[in-house]
Amino acid sequence: MTETIAYQDSGRKGEVEIRTYPAIHLATVQGLAEGEAFGILFQYISGNNTPGRAIPMTAPVITSKKIAMTTPVISNADAMSFVLPAEYRRDEVPEPLNSKIKIQEIPPRVLAVIRFKGRASDDDVAEVTGRLLKVLDSENIQTVGKPFLMRYNSPFTPGFL
Repeated sequence: MTETIAYQDSGRKGEVEIRTYPAIHLATVQGLAEGEAFGILFQYISGNNTPGRAIPMTAPVITSKKIAMTTPVISNADAMSFVLPAEYRRDEVPEPLNSKIKIQEIPPRVLAVIRFKGRASDDDVAEVTGRLLKVLDSENIQTVGKPFLMRYNSPFTPGFL
């Protein structure tokens, strides 16, 4: 079974879940197409690291998405990140052999989330992002940073599941 980031349910605002996440470590690739970034990250967790050992796959896979002009937020950065297993401290994280991978430590944070099913097409992500931002605005909840997508299912999972 794939490890997922543990979070604390901190309430709801309509369809929006408010979640409190612990500090996490990410292996991130920026500026590449999703398929290429995924391949580089998959090689990293498959042993393309120092000391050459496999790292268990975790969920979610996190991506920034270009949000369509019809929504209030536009993200220019394309990035994909794998969350590293929770047991790793920063000094225990295997070092990537590929210089395109950057290891980041993300401090604890509170996120507003809408769950949805499907392939997470650009249109789907833009529509859900618009709904999310509308609820946060109506509740006078100020956002920090740009929206991002957290994919909990394998890319081989059929969209209807």
